[in-house]
Amino acid sequence: MTEPKKSGNAEDRKTRLTVLVALSANLVIAVAKAIGGLIAGSPALLSEAAHSVADSLNEVFLLAALHRSRRPADRQHPFGYGKERFFWSLLAAVGIFVMGGCFSFFQGFEALTTPASKESHTGYVVGLVVLGVALLAEGASLIRAVLQVRAQPGKGIGSDPALRTVLAEDSTAVLGVLLAAGGMVLHMVTGNIVWEASASLAIGALLVYVAFRLGKSARAQLIGEAVDPELRRGILELLDSQPEIDYVASLYTMVLGMDSTLVAARVDLTPGIDSERLELVSERIKESIQDAWPEADQIFLDVVEVPQRVRD
Repeated sequence: MTEPKKSGNAEDRKTRLTVLVALSANLVIAVAKAIGGLIAGSPALLSEAAHSVADSLNEVFLLAALHRSRRPADRQHPFGYGKERFFWSLLAAVGIFVMGGCFSFFQGFEALTTPASKESHTGYVVGLVVLGVALLAEGASLIRAVLQVRAQPGKGIGSDPALRTVLAEDSTAVLGVLLAAGGMVLHMVTGNIVWEASASLAIGALLVYVAFRLGKSARAQLIGEAVDPELRRGILELLDSQPEIDYVASLYTMVLGMDSTLVAARVDLTPGIDSERLELVSERIKESIQDAWPEADQIFLDVVEVPQRVRD
């Protein structure tokens, strides 16, 4: 019974290291982008600085999620604190939208409405160098996140929202750097700030889209999401195969955390099972489910009598 928790804690340590790597990279990059953006007067580079600041704050949220979601169950939260992970991931999505996306839109619209001024090409060269360094750092962080995702064993209850958020942030960061660099180069070549403003608006749209997708996923898990259909089908088949179960009236599942799942079933037992044997049968069925799916740590069987017409 303790093996899944140990495995989950080991995965958390890997995820925590991945988040810390991303946080360190984003803090350094955010400062560099902000300085470079002020020197060059570049809206695209300033948008990228806001993007990195948002990512840094979000990684703090994810560290809180990793720590708080592993607290043991208590009287007030009998099923544990696994959903803290989904809550902090939702906050991270909101942070991407507000701090990253909205500021990028602001920078883009401001660049389009502000009278053009003469920019220093030297400042833009500095900005492009900063973006080059940022691309290397973000790329390294992205590679680590991808490698961890590939090395992670398949989970019936879904992927880690913290790791998924880091992966989305790093992917978006790499694409955002390329957009900002492209806008700055075209601005330098043509002298038209529309290119750079468009890059800033594109970064904003990208961040809003990513925030929406992450927020939608976190919301579904926070409200109470059922397990993967394949896993549900497997549990149902296991229940149907038990000789003492005559009919499975209903089966409900809900993801409670990274390695915690609730399984509740209403079953009609075969005639002739007395109360003493009923308890033994119930415990054996629960153990069978947990042996097959260790993450199913909250199992409830409700014995009911189902009329024949319902079965038909």
